[in-house]
Amino acid sequence: MDVPKVAPQPASVAQIERLLESPEIQRLIAELAEMRWTGRPGYPVRTMVGMALAKSLYALPTWTKVVALVGEHWRLQRALGCEGNPPSKWAAYRFAKTLRQHGDKLERCIDAVVEGLKANVPTYGRDLAVDASDLPAYANGQRDIGEVKVPRRFSDPDASWGRRSAISTRKGGSFFGYRLHLAACVATGLPVAWKVEGARENEGRFAAMLIDEARRRGCMADTAAMDRGYDSGPVHEECAERDCLPIIPLKQTTGVKRGDHLPPECEHGTWKFAGSDRKRGASKWRCPKGKCKPASTWIKADRLHPLIPYKSKRWNSAYRKRVAVEREFGRLKHEWGLKPLRVRGLERVRLHADLTVLTKLACALSRARSTRSQTGGRGPATPRPLRA
Repeated sequence: MDVPKVAPQPASVAQIERLLESPEIQRLIAELAEMRWTGRPGYPVRTMVGMALAKSLYALPTWTKVVALVGEHWRLQRALGCEGNPPSKWAAYRFAKTLRQHGDKLERCIDAVVEGLKANVPTYGRDLAVDASDLPAYANGQRDIGEVKVPRRFSDPDASWGRRSAISTRKGGSFFGYRLHLAACVATGLPVAWKVEGARENEGRFAAMLIDEARRRGCMADTAAMDRGYDSGPVHEECAERDCLPIIPLKQTTGVKRGDHLPPECEHGTWKFAGSDRKRGASKWRCPKGKCKPASTWIKADRLHPLIPYKSKRWNSAYRKRVAVEREFGRLKHEWGLKPLRVRGLERVRLHADLTVLTKLACALSRARSTRSQTGGRGPATPRPLRA
């Protein structure tokens, strides 16, 4: 008797059925089915889309393992509509190629899922946490040591060298691969906007792009909490142009060491914060005793003097929520199959990330709709972090 290579998860079969019946996934299936197919008839589009969702739900790194899972469990075959005739791994590879060629359809599906989440969870996307995380490549990343007459050829030319910080028992240092730039909602912990680029790309370049992408999908993006790596003048200026309040710790630059970021002072003591005006782009500071002439002054917002004062009670509260994006990286990598990578090339890695995040957002939307239907639509639903 053959022993199954992949343990069955009956609970996820019902989840796949609910996802395939959702209007956003059905619209994606209909758009892919309308395309002109040449050659002999292949497997139904619904079956292939279901396999792509199962890949993330079961946290499987390769299409080969997904095909093995579907081939060994008849309940999953019935849910996908391929009972007795599961697709081969070559069919899965061809379908992945089709998705890469028609990424606009997948992008519209993601936008529809985000729109549905925004309608069911009003707090979704109001405040963001932005960061980047490493995705080590499935390729040779050896460095050239000494004098080499013939340059080395990497099996993944799109990957590059970058640096990452230490986490738990893992030491920080350089790595070869890609970097996932992510903006997550601090209220729900769900992704809002993301971008995969080479590891050498500076994370500060993508802060404005993530905010623009979140706004395009209908999210408010009122504040954006980022770590010290994003502390630069251009990042603060780009946030100001987009009416987004940055929450970023200051680097120990010359001006910070000199104390230029501190509140004004006078003989009566340190001046107190008296509010900010977004339209004016400045913050108001007032003499603690009101005896100075003038008793208050406006300071234009910049890197050293943001509209939310550095280290204030509101600033500390907002910055503590930045851990939402760190938790989301861990969930995507270890519970939804984002890591380890088993594909090469930037386009394939982007597709892998898009399918992973789409599956998680679709599950969150399904849960939010179910919660609202059970409560009769009373009050917003805040989905808890989902596990694969």
